[in-house]
Amino acid sequence: MLGTIAVADAIVFAVAGVAILVGAVGVVVSRHPVHAALMLVLTLFGVAVEFVNQSADFLAAVQVIVYAGAIVILFLFVIMLLGVDQRENLKVEPLRGQRSTALVLGLMALVELALLGRFTNWVTGAPSTAGPLRGAGAQGENIQKLGQSIFTRYLFPFEITSVLLVLAVIGAVVLSRRPQRVASEMTAEEQEAVLP
Repeated sequence: MLGTIAVADAIVFAVAGVAILVGAVGVVVSRHPVHAALMLVLTLFGVAVEFVNQSADFLAAVQVIVYAGAIVILFLFVIMLLGVDQRENLKVEPLRGQRSTALVLGLMALVELALLGRFTNWVTGAPSTAGPLRGAGAQGENIQKLGQSIFTRYLFPFEITSVLLVLAVIGAVVLSRRPQRVASEMTAEEQEAVLP
């Protein structure tokens, strides 16, 4: 019986892992922003399945409701406001050297993560900053501890994150507003299309 459960867990892990990888590659490779956002949804659902596989049902629900639901809808809202019908020439760089700078910064971040994972214990979660989950000194359920942490110790970063999301939406609205063109800036065909 225990072997059957272990095999089932391994199969679920493998299928969800493939979905996560396919979605992540799809986000990077997709040329259409809406397709990239949908691939992000696939990745987030795969992560939710992995949470369920690890018996972290609350995290799976948060993953689906908050990330796959609200955040991706926010992304799609911003994409629609900015306009998906515009084509950009990817060979033209608006800022000189931005691609090489991004590559160098990305490699530096990967090296930093590798060094932090190798020489520190921060990836294991020990020591816990919110207190022990089980054993001596542990009080309350995990959801209660999460609520206490968010609304006491991490209240300011939590609120700043919400402000940043609202500012991102406002920025998208401002960027999407196109100034109205006067008749002298339009061609004859555009003027005919505007006039009733």
